[in-house]
Amino acid sequence: MKLSQILPILEEMAPQAYAEDFDNVGLLVGNPEQEIKGILVCHDALENVIDEAIAKNCQLVVCFHPIIFSGLKKITGANYVERAVLKAIKNDIAIYAVHTALDNHRNGVNKILGDALGLENLRILIPKKQFISKLVTYVPAENAEKVRNALFDAGAGNIGNYENCSFNSKGIGTFMGNEHSNPELGERFEFVETDEIKIEVTFEKHLESKILKALFTNHPYEEVAYEIYRLENQHQNIGLGMLGNLPEPMSELDFLKMVQTKMQTGGIRYSALLGKPIERVAVLGGSGAFAISAAKKAQADAFITSDLKYHNFYEAENQLVLTDIGHFESERYTKNYIADFLMKKIPNFAIVLSEENTNPVKYL
Repeated sequence: MKLSQILPILEEMAPQAYAEDFDNVGLLVGNPEQEIKGILVCHDALENVIDEAIAKNCQLVVCFHPIIFSGLKKITGANYVERAVLKAIKNDIAIYAVHTALDNHRNGVNKILGDALGLENLRILIPKKQFISKLVTYVPAENAEKVRNALFDAGAGNIGNYENCSFNSKGIGTFMGNEHSNPELGERFEFVETDEIKIEVTFEKHLESKILKALFTNHPYEEVAYEIYRLENQHQNIGLGMLGNLPEPMSELDFLKMVQTKMQTGGIRYSALLGKPIERVAVLGGSGAFAISAAKKAQADAFITSDLKYHNFYEAENQLVLTDIGHFESERYTKNYIADFLMKKIPNFAIVLSEENTNPVKYL
């Protein structure tokens, strides 16, 4: 396969539009036209992982963390990032990163973490803001169904657990074309009044070009009247972290032991125990100190994340148990999810799960 054939599959799994603004996701190294015979899936695309890709005849490395996070001014092999990139380029190895694009996906990192811990009724902890737009357009009544269905097919009208959502109101449209016009209704210089339907649909902002193409292709008018608004609504199915419930309440120590076992961590750091059962649990894979307030607001009994600093533990404020299980550990099952997804989408193709442990943190 060409890399260009694989990129849409990766985009389906982790849309780049879902990524945080600070992140660097997508194709980091490589040419979309290059031939791919095998894909190596890993957590970090380090030099030893590139060696593994070469040995296993994989021309594409799909990693969770982007090996290139900030701009490179030179590539001389002076550090671990430059060495990995140099080796990939020399050996025609493409590198693709998903990171926060998969963090924000409803089936991504935090769903994987929640499932590993046996949490039920999972929902987004911090829904993504400013991600929803609204299209308003005006269509002759007899064309309304065709236009509306085309917008639905392009991805408009999805709200939470519902699809094909729209609001439609009747009205009178008026127009008069000039000497350059070619009106669908009436003649040039004729004032026209016609029954129209005002259609309103919401959509995820990264779908705007696709939505407008569907509108222009299916609308009968020469000049299409439409408006697009950016909404403040939160997107309940896209965002960081998850909140769920244990099947049965657990004592704090039993809970911590369960987490340590299931996440295979060499140690857990946690805040003061409160002497009450753990039932509602918030999780956020990777560095999650910024979400402590959200976990408290959600009335979680415990918050599982990583990279907490000394003063972050004070923020528990006797409201919940903060639990730092380690960065790698909180994301450890992510590469398995990526590999499984690709195997289902590209059957009978070489999808290889990396055997390299790229966790830089060691425990006694």
